[in-house]
Amino acid sequence: MTAEDILKLRNLGEVSKVQLKERILDSYDIGCELVAMSNSHGGMLVIGIDDKTGNINPLSYKEVQETTNKLTNIASENVVPSIIHTVDTVPVEGGSVVVATIKEGNNKPYHDNKGTVWLKNGADKRKVFDNAELAEMMTECGSFAPDEATVQNATLDDLDEDTLKQYLQNRFAMVLEKKGMIGDSMQKASLDEIADTIAKGHNLEKLMRNLRFMRPDGSLTVAAILLFGRFTQRWLPVMTAKCICFAGNSVGGKVFRDKVNDGAMEGNLLHQFDTIMAFFTRNLKNVQVEKEFNSLGELEIPYVSLMEFTVNALVHRSLNWNAPIRIFIYDNRVEIHSPGTLPNGLQVDDIKNGTSMPRNNFLFSNAIYLLPYTGAGSGIQRALEEGVQVDFTNDESRHEFMITIKRNADSDALTPDLGTNLVASLDTKADLDTDLVASLDTPQENLVTKRRLLTNKEKDLVNFCSVPRTAKEIIERAGVSNQTKNRERYVTSLVEAGYLEMTNPDNPRASNQKYRKKL
Repeated sequence: MTAEDILKLRNLGEVSKVQLKERILDSYDIGCELVAMSNSHGGMLVIGIDDKTGNINPLSYKEVQETTNKLTNIASENVVPSIIHTVDTVPVEGGSVVVATIKEGNNKPYHDNKGTVWLKNGADKRKVFDNAELAEMMTECGSFAPDEATVQNATLDDLDEDTLKQYLQNRFAMVLEKKGMIGDSMQKASLDEIADTIAKGHNLEKLMRNLRFMRPDGSLTVAAILLFGRFTQRWLPVMTAKCICFAGNSVGGKVFRDKVNDGAMEGNLLHQFDTIMAFFTRNLKNVQVEKEFNSLGELEIPYVSLMEFTVNALVHRSLNWNAPIRIFIYDNRVEIHSPGTLPNGLQVDDIKNGTSMPRNNFLFSNAIYLLPYTGAGSGIQRALEEGVQVDFTNDESRHEFMITIKRNADSDALTPDLGTNLVASLDTKADLDTDLVASLDTPQENLVTKRRLLTNKEKDLVNFCSVPRTAKEIIERAGVSNQTKNRERYVTSLVEAGYLEMTNPDNPRASNQKYRKKL
């Protein structure tokens, strides 16, 4: 570093990575600065420049020796755990300036000798009290894995059988196919039988332990509940998504065209992914790419791009921040807000270039068997290759990563969409029946002759059947006794109304009959 470099730093003034001090007068204050830089992205402490005037007040030879010794003592005694820093002496007119360079720490969170954790806040610093922020620091340096944390009181009975089967079938496809456990035999087999086929002598519990979804004390991990949970939000309430389609371009707008209610989003990551993609496809318009009027259109924002961005939000969101994913559709853009900034010091340019550093490693390596992504770090690049206009914002002040996708404002190029136009004409201030909205792309005669408005309980049951359920499970969900009249009211009537369908329609009385939400 040269005197010219010092002048450049001085001219920039104090910023998040540069602090100016005329002299070291308070060892505790300097220790807090070192703590804040170590907990952030590192920085430089320049001794010999007045932080208020910018005037250079060079240190004498003796002051340089005293200052470097003080910095060494402060780094070891006033910062816990102690840090390693480098000190440079830069000759300037009349003496020298001392520059201490502090790297981002790999043993966060650091605290001062009074136990206070500090973090950079622009040119200043602030105390950290939020446990989520502390957990995020520990996650970044690898001392805490939130996806492998325990979910208290959750058991194997809280996992969804069909989702588990799909995961096992995809992960162990070669073994299961070799042993003839495919197709109907796979569907009819119990989870214990499938586990034994995968590894002789294993039942589901033993297999889940070996796969690290279950801890030694028998409790399930966060990853298990996120991937396979039947009622994921019962255990992890904020691990969900809020989806709203606004009329206009302001988040403060009071009128919306569509809003996914919390009950519809309740479920594991696979269910959330399907629900979000359905929200996109029913609210975004279709571009007619061929001249023929009756030709099929394509979604105005390519489906592949939306899929990649959605998976990115679900799998790479911070599990420490107490906030849901938020997805907003406006007239001129789509926004996807994901809790937590880019991990491990990644920058926006890094992810554009395909750099992959998963935040939730265990979740990331297992979700690949349920969600559509390759795991090779090419998702963002593949989404950008579709030609979408995208802005990425890594907002440290709001602790979120936001993707903004521009929409084509040329309405003449868009095919009319019955569902969107009809929804826009509804009284959106009322409790919008999102199941009715979801069905608007079906033939209109179906809408008129079969569909009816649902009660809140019926809506919940239909959304509950996004994953196939038995009649008994549906009745239990409704909270009524398992009697014929209740089956007719809460199962048969929803089938007849076109909201549910049988998984085995050729044999209505089959013992393994289940019911799923009809799209």
